[in-house]
Amino acid sequence: MKDLIIIGGGPGGYVAAIRARQLGMSVVLIEKDTVGGVCLNRGCIPTKAYYRNALVMKDIMNRSEFNIQIDNVSFDMAGARERKNKIVHSLTMGIEKLLQANGVERIKGEAVLLDKNTVQVNGECIQGRKLLLATGSVPASLSINGIDLPEVLNSDQLLELDEVPDRLAVIGGGVIGLEFACIFNYFGSQVSVFEYMPYLLNDLDNELGKRMLVFLKKQHIAVHTSATVEKIETEIGALKIIARGKKGVVEAQADIVLAAGGRKPYIEGLGAEKLGVDLDESGFIKVDSSFSTNIDGIYAIGDVIGGCMLAHAASEEGIAAVENMAGYNTRVDYHAVPGCVFTIPEIASVGMSEEEARAGGIEYRIGKCQFAANGKAVTMGETDGMVKVLADQDDVIVGVHIIGPHASDLISEGTMMVNKRMKVTEIPGLIHPHPTLSEAVLEAVLDVQGKALHLAPPRC
Repeated sequence: MKDLIIIGGGPGGYVAAIRARQLGMSVVLIEKDTVGGVCLNRGCIPTKAYYRNALVMKDIMNRSEFNIQIDNVSFDMAGARERKNKIVHSLTMGIEKLLQANGVERIKGEAVLLDKNTVQVNGECIQGRKLLLATGSVPASLSINGIDLPEVLNSDQLLELDEVPDRLAVIGGGVIGLEFACIFNYFGSQVSVFEYMPYLLNDLDNELGKRMLVFLKKQHIAVHTSATVEKIETEIGALKIIARGKKGVVEAQADIVLAAGGRKPYIEGLGAEKLGVDLDESGFIKVDSSFSTNIDGIYAIGDVIGGCMLAHAASEEGIAAVENMAGYNTRVDYHAVPGCVFTIPEIASVGMSEEEARAGGIEYRIGKCQFAANGKAVTMGETDGMVKVLADQDDVIVGVHIIGPHASDLISEGTMMVNKRMKVTEIPGLIHPHPTLSEAVLEAVLDVQGKALHLAPPRC
C-alpha cells in the first residue's frame, strides 16, 4: 500500500508528489495525459509562448520609434505553433525527469475511485493510505444559440490553429479572452470582444479594467461591454455574432469565434460523487483549510476545488495538503495570492481591490505612480499604465495593482508587502535600483504618504 495516491499531474499534483517524497512518503502519481496539466499543456505556457511572438510583432510594428527599418514583415502561425509545441514538450520532459529523480511512481491512465483507499487505473487496483484529487478544470460551455458551430472554438482549440484568422471575435472579457484578443491582434487578426458585464476583468480592481479598455481601443480592438451575445449565425464564408448591448443590437462578423466563458471543475468519470465526496452547487469539491474533503483520508487541491484557480495557488495548496497529511499545520495565505494577466500591457494584482476594501468597511488611502514618470519605462517606449497601492487606516499595505510593462515581474514585491502585512512606513529606505521599473512601486508607496519624489505634489 502506498502512503499517497495523487490523481492529476498538473502544477498542483506533481508539486505535491515531490513535496510528499521529501517528507518520506511513498507516492504514486496517476495522470491520463501529459504531466503539467492545463497550465503547461494548454494554458499558461502555450499562451505565453504566443504572447512572446505577439510582443516581438509589437516591437516590429513600432520599429520607427527605435529608428529601425524592416521591409516585408510577415508572421508564420504554423511556425509559431511548432515553437510552442517544442517549448511545452521540453518542459513536460523536465517534469517527468524531476518526478523520476524524486522517486515518484508514475502511471499513465484514467483513475476511478473505488473506495477511500482504492483507485482503479488501467484495470489494476492500487491502494493508498491517503488520496489527493488534483484533476483540474476544463473550459466551461456557454448557453448561446450557435455555440456548437465548428468555427466556434474554446481556448484549447484556438491554440492549435495553423493560420491566423482575418477576424476573431472573443466572447468573454476575462483573463483568457483578453489575453487571446491581444495576442491575435498583433498576429494580424481584426479582433472584437464581447463582455456581458459593465467592466472588463471583473475580478480585479475596476480601475484596471477601465484602463485596459482604453489601451485595447488604442490597439484598434473593438470592445463591447454590457453586451449579451444572443446567437451566432453562419453567413457566406463567415460567422455573425449578434449581441444585445446598452444601446441596442450589436453585430460583428468573424471567421473564428473564441468562447472564453471561464472554466469548470473536471471530475468526469472519477467516481467522487458515488463515493460521497461533497460538492458545491457549481460542482467544485468542498474542502476545509487543510484541504481535506468530508471523507477521511481524501484531500483535494487546485482548480477542482474552485477559488482563485491559478497554477501557483494549486502548487501551494499541494504543498500544504501533503504537509497537513504529515502532521504539520500548514495553511495557504489566500489574502496574498498574486494574479497576472498577460495582455498588452500586462496586468498584475495582489490583495484587496478598492471595491473589496469599501465593501469591507476599510478606510483606505491610495498611492499611484504612472509609468510615464518612470525613466526606464520611457526608454523602453512602454509608458502606458501605473502602479497603485492601497493601505488601510493602520498604514498596512492591503493591495497592490499594476498595469504596465513587466507587471507580472513587479508584482512579487507587492505580494511580499501584502503577505507580510508591511506598513507603508517600512518601504522607504529599501533602495530600489535606478533606472528600473521597480522604482514605480516605491513611488506609489511614497505617494500613499504624500511623499512621492518624482510626482508633482497635489495643488492646495
